[in-house]
Amino acid sequence: MTSKLNTKIAVKGFEVAFTQTHQEDFISITDIAKYKTENPNAVIANWLRNRNTIEFLGIWEQLHNPDFN
Repeated sequence: MTSKLNTKIAVKGFEVAFTQTHQEDFISITDIAKYKTENPNAVIANWLRNRNTIEFLGIWEQLHNPDFN
């Protein structure tokens, strides 16, 4: 059975969702982006287009997904 803990933490006056599953921690990037603007879609879209982000995701896939092409 999977243990899952959902919590909200306060960061600089904003609530950020925090989830723990299989002893792994996950934090909501949407909630973090709301710190910059009320419409976080543009912040996240720009972050995903960033060259460093794309390189990081490629390296992460190579390490964690043996079938990555």
